[in-house]
Amino acid sequence: MQTIDAHRRSPRPRKRCAALTLARTLTGGLVPLVALVAFAPLAHAEAPRYAFAVIANTMQSPADEAPTQRLIEAISREREVSFIVYDGNLKGAKEACRDALYERRHALLETSRPALFFIPGQHDWTDCGTAEAGGFDPVERLDQLRQTLFTDSTSMGQNPIALTRESEVSRFRPFRENVRWQVGDTVFIGLNAPSPNNHYLTAGGRNGEFEDRVIANAFWLEHAAEYAKRRDARAIVVFIQGDPDPERYERPDRFAWLRFARNTRRDGFLEFKRSLVKLAQIFRGPVLVIHCDDERTSAGFAIDQPLRNDKGMLVTNLTRVALAPHDRLNQWIQIDADLGKKPPFRVSVRDVPRQMPMPTAPPVQPREEPAASMPAVPALGPASELPPLLPTPGQPQPLQQQPDQPQYKPADDGNGEYGPAMSAPPASAAPPVLPRAPGPSSGAPGTPASSVQRGP
Repeated sequence: MQTIDAHRRSPRPRKRCAALTLARTLTGGLVPLVALVAFAPLAHAEAPRYAFAVIANTMQSPADEAPTQRLIEAISREREVSFIVYDGNLKGAKEACRDALYERRHALLETSRPALFFIPGQHDWTDCGTAEAGGFDPVERLDQLRQTLFTDSTSMGQNPIALTRESEVSRFRPFRENVRWQVGDTVFIGLNAPSPNNHYLTAGGRNGEFEDRVIANAFWLEHAAEYAKRRDARAIVVFIQGDPDPERYERPDRFAWLRFARNTRRDGFLEFKRSLVKLAQIFRGPVLVIHCDDERTSAGFAIDQPLRNDKGMLVTNLTRVALAPHDRLNQWIQIDADLGKKPPFRVSVRDVPRQMPMPTAPPVQPREEPAASMPAVPALGPASELPPLLPTPGQPQPLQQQPDQPQYKPADDGNGEYGPAMSAPPASAAPPVLPRAPGPSSGAPGTPASSVQRGP
């Protein structure tokens, strides 16, 4: 178990320092890690006590769906857990980014009894352009997620929590995935900042998606800091999926163009880290940044304070929590908050009970979809299946209609529209036209181009 300890250093109301003590729970007992420093606001009369769970990267194949449902059910049995955060990667890197897959995984997350918040990750849209993921356009897939998974004004789950989306600001209408919600005296922020390198592209031209999203994320963080101050909040928690590598912080260089030997790798999280520094300056309470990290597997998670400001000084009221549970399908990260005590947060790894059975999900019928995101154009049948408008001269044609049926019946194409597929024209139709010879645009020998039936 790791704890974050906060206490006041001075009795003056505007000088609020706190000591941050970190520890982790092993099998035998409590082992201290490192002592850090943080700022803590004044104590309120009553401090709410709650907990929330964080999971990520659980569904990498269809075989992981049932264990993920069991994991969510195990978390739901914990009464102190107020909500769950699924911190990215709703699918695996080798799974095609099809609409049916998103719909099935979305339905699985909705089964959660506590409220559930989904943060988009790397495999959810940035990797969709690879051949293994179906060769989709990543930006188009992100727009699809915005129109399906990020439409409601509440979270997922059977007991949803109201939230505020950045899309409510007219300037940032597309960014529905950036959210804010509040539990007790803590303001929570969810941002779209995925791995690898925050989807920064090195190709020539304007990196429009990245640049627009960087501006939107910076605004949402600054807005959250002001919101927390006005609501007299005690802490801010920020969720992203990608690892921002906070140890690497590049201070602004006024004469960068004079330096020839520079690092060619552009840090896609540079603006995000500068926005975090600004947030910590505006809001003097503790700021917790939670993200995924597949490399830190020693204890299932790691806690540190690696971020520095432009002057090289440590940002003492910002703490980073990197998540990497050993068993992604049978473990979750639980953070217990008691803002009335000196250690306001406790971070621990929880396990699914071994005796808990695997849920039996009903079989899902796969839906045929094209490889691309655009709808498929219906293929026309053979020319012999297309009935001609008029009988071919010199060849007797059998009568197709029954005596009790009308001679003219429009064909429904399945979309509520009627096309020209007919066996004979109505009595009020134009005089018959002799069939043309087959040409490049004709559908069949002796059949004009207008006789092609438009089907679904």
